Amino acid sequence: MINFKEGLVIEIIKERKDLTEIKVKLEGDTFTAVNFTSLTGDISKGDKVVLNTTAVELGLGTGGKHFVLWNLSCHSIAAPEGGHIIKLRYTPLQIKVLSVEEKGSPYHEAMKNTNLNGMPVIVGSLHSQLPAVAATIKHIDSSTRVAYVMTDGGALPIAFSELVSKLKNMNLIDATITIGHSFGGDYEAINIYGGLIAAKYVANADIAIVVMGPGILGTGTPLGFSGIEQGEIINAVNILNGQAIAIPRISFKDKRKRHFGLSHHTLTALSKIALTRCVVTLPEMAQEKMEIVRNQLKESGIMDKHQVEVEDNKETIFALKDFDLKVTTMGRTVADEPEFFKAAGCAGIYALKLLERPGEKFAGS
Repeated sequence: MINFKEGLVIEIIKERKDLTEIKVKLEGDTFTAVNFTSLTGDISKGDKVVLNTTAVELGLGTGGKHFVLWNLSCHSIAAPEGGHIIKLRYTPLQIKVLSVEEKGSPYHEAMKNTNLNGMPVIVGSLHSQLPAVAATIKHIDSSTRVAYVMTDGGALPIAFSELVSKLKNMNLIDATITIGHSFGGDYEAINIYGGLIAAKYVANADIAIVVMGPGILGTGTPLGFSGIEQGEIINAVNILNGQAIAIPRISFKDKRKRHFGLSHHTLTALSKIALTRCVVTLPEMAQEKMEIVRNQLKESGIMDKHQVEVEDNKETIFALKDFDLKVTTMGRTVADEPEFFKAAGCAGIYALKLLERPGEKFAGS
């Protein structure tokens, strides 16, 4: 069920493409709320709004905000012309988009391709891995074109990610593609296959990064987490003749045993769900930490199933500082979790190496 309450907009805090952050008066208290202009139109101080208050009342993390469901001061909104593909289908907020695949798209012919021809595709499981990958790639070679393919495993509106907005403005990401029910990217695609083909033939990317938006879903059960899509995406990359590079989720500060060393999310996605081979990139780290990770890789069968590459990554931490990207993962900083961010950056380093050796695929692929 959904919790709805009526509030009054008392301040516009900030605006960016497709999103306005506002302050609302609600039952005598003041709260921050988010308005997506592509769903509920423009908003102004003094407007009365209906808010979805469910996340705040549940005490959620990333998505723990009020969201504007309807602006009572706005009587109608006209959708832009073009497009026949519906996302958020059969909900009151179903939205019309022009997908790259449909006949009315200028990219319809390009989308008839079905071969990535060895394009490196970096596959992550947390949104916080994205800046480390993009910054590392662009710091080494700013001319490399990078496309970000956002899945619907986390937030659905790409506008919710302040990080993506910043990376785009800094030219650390050249194009964004929203797939499935996620929406608002430079290009819209129906599924992961279309998203990958669009990255190569529409966005003209050299490297694609595929990872969900903010807000992973997890339950503490072996299969009940949205990051399990990492294994499915690896399969899709190989089906389309790309080169899949998996980012392992590594932590030595997470107090939850299931996420210590290699997260059980990584272990499950790569050992059980990924039926095809990929490269798993690790950073060099202290011997004790490396032994923990290597033992997990061996015990899970990942060491035999996939190709594990260790990179001497001195680039990522410097790149994040140089680009002034103050990133966190689960509230922890780069100083707290250097291995997490270095592991993501290692995937970018390895992808660049593949570009230097066109036509060469990793061992066993």
